[in-house]
Amino acid sequence: MPDPAAHDDEARDAAEEASAMSHPVVAPDATAAYGDHPDQVVDFYAPRGGQDRAPLVVVLHGGAWRAPYDRQHVTPFADFLARRGFAVANVEYRRGGSLPQQREEEGAAVAVAGRWPETFDDVAAALDALPELARTALPQADALRTVVTGHSAGGHLALWAAARHVLPTDAPAGWRLAAPPSLRGVVALAPIADLRRAAELSVCGGAVHQLLGAGERFEERARFADPAALLPTGIATAVVQGRSDSVVPQAVAEAYVDAAAKAGETVGFTLLEDVGHFPLIDPAADACAVVAEEIAQLAW
Repeated sequence: MPDPAAHDDEARDAAEEASAMSHPVVAPDATAAYGDHPDQVVDFYAPRGGQDRAPLVVVLHGGAWRAPYDRQHVTPFADFLARRGFAVANVEYRRGGSLPQQREEEGAAVAVAGRWPETFDDVAAALDALPELARTALPQADALRTVVTGHSAGGHLALWAAARHVLPTDAPAGWRLAAPPSLRGVVALAPIADLRRAAELSVCGGAVHQLLGAGERFEERARFADPAALLPTGIATAVVQGRSDSVVPQAVAEAYVDAAAKAGETVGFTLLEDVGHFPLIDPAADACAVVAEEIAQLAW
């Protein structure tokens, strides 16, 4: 017998997604490239209050690391943060779905989650390039007060970006930092934060195994890619999660928070009642204001 509660959750998530995606795309104030690929770009949004200097919020969009989902859908969220007085960098990166060898490995010509290692190459390169890019493209941005935020798969990448200094020494070239990144903190929104738990729950249609592979390949790559395995970081970290999220269930965030506690690190964990997956990036939703406040607490 079908579960009525599950049906209600799916219907609510669909309505919340429709609301989040209903806002017009907001054009950036400037765009800069951090590489030669068309997806290696950052859109900058100036703080709307006319401040001379403002904290820099780096936004990493979600979409299960899949190509159909790009940075355009979070431009209203970026604009919302700019209207809250932040300088904003909306980062694009290479996603899955365009490499024939990936489709062959998975055995189906469908949108593939992530590009290994390009997705991680790009996030590392973008974060490394941002201070200089912002200095030129957005002089109001104070890179010494940088907070990284990301939604869903972007939440995973935000947590990963804050953990690069604790990557294994045999991590791919360009990923590992010799010292902690210069961040005020990271705010992960409904993040795919524990890849092992997310894989067990088949989050986003098995996106984790599409990103990392299965079996031995999963085990090898998870050492470098799973934020829950890269703890403690020493970077102030907050997770915001809708309790009613059926896209990335709260169990995934809880697994990460538990892993952090076992590693001796405290992660702020805000659970929002009657909130699903998409209100966290929807300027029309109260949850989005909560997100902005979490960012402000770390940035200012």
